[in-house]
Amino acid sequence: MPLPVRLTLGALLVVLGAALLTIAILGLRRKLRRNRWAGVRTAASLRSDAAFAVANQVAAAPLGAAGAVSVAGGGALLAGATGLLGWTLVVVSAVAAFVLTGVGGVAGDRAAAAVPPPEPGPSVCGGTCAGCDLVAGCRTAAAGAQQQL
Repeated sequence: MPLPVRLTLGALLVVLGAALLTIAILGLRRKLRRNRWAGVRTAASLRSDAAFAVANQVAAAPLGAAGAVSVAGGGALLAGATGLLGWTLVVVSAVAAFVLTGVGGVAGDRAAAAVPPPEPGPSVCGGTCAGCDLVAGCRTAAAGAQQQL
């Protein structure tokens, strides 16, 4: 394996592993906030802050394992693994990180689906007055027009 390729792939695996380890630690400690980029982001986990926290806490162990495998494979490449051993490390580390990340995502999604949905807040107008049909979304414009007919 040429030196530039080995160093590039090793650095990428280490950076990927460090990112996965960071996400796992933040998820385990329930410090990871809902966002667009990191963590378990499924319909069930994005439903509420509580569901997102539970999903990422459950997914922390597989994500941490994926990060550790990736860092170990990348570190071995950076330390000098070449030839068939180098390519084997790249493939095994990448596949293991991908599979473990998927396992964490599935486990997190299942845990988030078990979290009860958030309670709906009180209605702004409660639908009790005729003047607030279109205010704060009590009724749609089409429903208000049909009622007036």
